[in-house]
Amino acid sequence: MIGIYGGTFDPVHLGHLRTALEVAEGVGLLEVRFLPCRVPPHRPPPRFSPEERLRFLRLALQDAPPFFKIDTRELEREGPSYMVDTLHDLREELGEEIPLALIVGFDAFLGLPSWHRWRELFRLAHLVVMTRAGVSGEPSPELREVLAGCRCDDPETLKRRPAGLVHFQRVSLLEISGTRIRQLLERGRSVQYLLPEPVYLALQAP
Repeated sequence: MIGIYGGTFDPVHLGHLRTALEVAEGVGLLEVRFLPCRVPPHRPPPRFSPEERLRFLRLALQDAPPFFKIDTRELEREGPSYMVDTLHDLREELGEEIPLALIVGFDAFLGLPSWHRWRELFRLAHLVVMTRAGVSGEPSPELREVLAGCRCDDPETLKRRPAGLVHFQRVSLLEISGTRIRQLLERGRSVQYLLPEPVYLALQAP
């Protein structure tokens, strides 16, 4: 089963890497593809350019587990980076039988009905939703309706189907976010120990 971890990675930080590792171990992923988007549809433009964000991601993963990969297809595609288009691309490339797991945070999951053609996602991949202690919220009625028929508590079941299930995976509560890192950078404060060391050093370079 292949995990798809999309985002702006603006910049990539230790919270991304740790949660990706915990999901991979908890669900049993053979591969995690970090998939930086070019134009995020639901947030302001990233602070860092696509080229910078890709460079930081490559630096962050240079000593990472070998099953951590980078997929650049959204950076290479013009226009908004819609995950449904990306999953269609992956299905054309990988076929219809390989289980795919779209990794999303709990907040992103709650906002799923605002995503472009969001119902198609369940036909293309499983959803693995990262949950954290103390973080909660109520799905909308339409999301609850979908969830009622596809919730899966046993991650092994995900491997027996290519798509269509939702699994909630507990991950560590790390108070690290791209927003906080960007705020610190704007104030001239240190972001050391929030980022992989090679990314931190790259940010310090003139």
